[in-house]
Amino acid sequence: MPLLTILSCKILQDEVVHILKNDHLVDEILVVGNGQEDDLVSKLRMAGLDHLLLSPAKLRSDTETYRNDPEKYSVMIYMVELALHEFPKILKTEVYKLIDELGQCSSGILLFYGLCGNVFDKLDIDFSHLEDTCPVRILRDDTRVVDDCIGATLGGCGEYLATLKNLSEHGTFLFTPMYAHAWREIMRVDPVKPEKTIKMLRKVNEMTGYKRVAKIRTGLTYTDNFDEKVDEFAEIFDFEVLELEGGQDLFEKCYEDIKHDIIGCK
Repeated sequence: MPLLTILSCKILQDEVVHILKNDHLVDEILVVGNGQEDDLVSKLRMAGLDHLLLSPAKLRSDTETYRNDPEKYSVMIYMVELALHEFPKILKTEVYKLIDELGQCSSGILLFYGLCGNVFDKLDIDFSHLEDTCPVRILRDDTRVVDDCIGATLGGCGEYLATLKNLSEHGTFLFTPMYAHAWREIMRVDPVKPEKTIKMLRKVNEMTGYKRVAKIRTGLTYTDNFDEKVDEFAEIFDFEVLELEGGQDLFEKCYEDIKHDIIGCK
């Protein structure tokens, strides 16, 4: 059976663990040790999932057995550096480079990404040449690729648009557990001297009309202190706190769809 690679944003690591925890067909979990995997590995252990750590330098040789073993279905996880979101063109370049590399040792690749500022809007076209050997897929609803990880968590483009319309009276940050965990990194808050960055962010929020932060309940508990992290953010910026319901349906469907494409079962 084949080797499926999940190429994922670190913000979606909880969703990756959830997928693996609930798929009893997976015989082997492989994690690429590229320096971005520590939190994921900790959560895999928390979920009771055994895994093997692979060196990025030897992926082709190390994965050859898994890809060609007719008795096993293996999933390999590659976490992409979160900081690349700040530079969409570089993010696209790096992810495309990884797809070219991982496509040589995978039976299929699923990106745990959305459009991310439209940098992945032509992914299907750009990698159509791999369709027969290593199909490449990305998170999408029934009509198109989702905008980002928030849209995926809310259930798709229609749900995302409806949510944004409901919240249009005031600017609202939408936090999943991992987004709440990593907001300082995402917003590039200086860990040594955070006061300057926080002051600047307050001014930007005032100018753009942001006054609220919403907790999106994903149904997952792999990231600790979600409520506390959101409340801390709200207190720093004097924001109102809301709650929204999210879920795992879209992630599960996209995973099952590519699994069906490469091994023929759901």
